[in-house]
Amino acid sequence: MSGPFALWRWARLFSDYSVFLEGFVITILVALSALLLALILGVIFGLFSTSANRLLKAVSRVYVEFFQNTPLVIQVFFVYNALPYVGLTLDVFSIGVLCVGIYHGAYVAEVIRAGITSISHGQMDAARSQGFSYIQAMRYIILPQTITIVLPPLANQAVNLIKNTSVLALIAGGDLMYRTDSWASNGTLSYGPAYAITGALYFLLCFPLVSWARKHEVKIKNRDIIAHEVDS
Repeated sequence: MSGPFALWRWARLFSDYSVFLEGFVITILVALSALLLALILGVIFGLFSTSANRLLKAVSRVYVEFFQNTPLVIQVFFVYNALPYVGLTLDVFSIGVLCVGIYHGAYVAEVIRAGITSISHGQMDAARSQGFSYIQAMRYIILPQTITIVLPPLANQAVNLIKNTSVLALIAGGDLMYRTDSWASNGTLSYGPAYAITGALYFLLCFPLVSWARKHEVKIKNRDIIAHEVDS
């Protein structure tokens, strides 16, 4: 009756299910918004990193290296605590979207860069010889092929992004992790059921993406094998 998973703790959790549901919805909204931002930044800086312009390449490297090599927690705390000193105050939802989106944008940029460089350079040369500009060649020839290649790693990045939204709990972001900690620490210390349900909800979001990415990657490999056999 007094264990961490006692039945009365579960009964209390299910009677307060709305607390977890509200946090779950906020986590989904933050994740979707941050993912959109990460994709936009990732495509832009991924194109920069494969550009012939050295300045654009340098800008891309600075962005990627800085955000990949500093903890997301520090970035969130810096935005949360430092921006008010310059007269800019953001709500915690916006801070979450901004920080998580920019952080994962650096990883998405590397995925896009790897996808673009995996396409034979001869295709770009052929497009340019046919009168395509660099942007047109990217839009109509290179990027459509790149999308298929980068979808599995992008799905894995989406999974990591979803899990990293939990960093909002450190700034009272109202997300699933914050609601879980607040509920569990309020009186009865029912951390067992709270963390079990929260883990299951994160699993519900992440597992379908991981499964799809794995199947899509196998599909791409099988297609390449068939194409190689036909060519030979």
